[in-house]
Amino acid sequence: MAGARRLDTAARLILRDPDRAKEAVQETLMSAWRDLPRLNDSDRWEAWLHRILVRTCLRELRMHRRRPIQVELTTIDLPAYFHQAGDVADRDEIERGFRRLDPDLRVVVVLHYYLDLPIPEVAATIGVPVGTAKSRLNRALVSMRRILGPGREAADQAIPQEAFR
Repeated sequence: MAGARRLDTAARLILRDPDRAKEAVQETLMSAWRDLPRLNDSDRWEAWLHRILVRTCLRELRMHRRRPIQVELTTIDLPAYFHQAGDVADRDEIERGFRRLDPDLRVVVVLHYYLDLPIPEVAATIGVPVGTAKSRLNRALVSMRRILGPGREAADQAIPQEAFR
C-alpha cells in the first residue's frame, strides 16, 4: 500500500506547497475510502490511489492558479537520485528548474521518477495516451535542461536518459 508519507511527498512535489499537499492527501484518502467499493481489482490499489492523488492535486492547482506559492524546500523528502546528484548547490539548481515546470509536466516527472511508475502506468494514472505521457516527460526533461543552461551536468546525472522505459 502506498504510505501516507509517500503520498504527501508526491503531493508536495506536484503542488509545491506543504499545506495544500496535506489537504490533497487527506482529500485523496477520504475519496479512496468513499469509493473503495468501486475498486474492481485490489492489485491495482496503488495505481488507483495515485490516480486519485494526481486528480486531486491538479484540481487544487486549477482552483488556486493565481496564488503565489512559497515553498520550504528543506522538508521535502527527495528521491535518492537527487541525493546522489552531487552537492547541495546542484540539488538546489535542479529544484529551481523543477519549480518552473508546468504542473502537467511536473506531474509526469513525479509519477515516473519519484513513484517509479513505468510510462504506461503514468499514462493510465493521468488519463492520457502513452504517447502523450512520453511527450510530456520529454518536454519536462528538455525544459529542465534549458532552464539549467550550459552547466547542466547535475541535471543530466539526476534525471536519467532512459526516460521512456
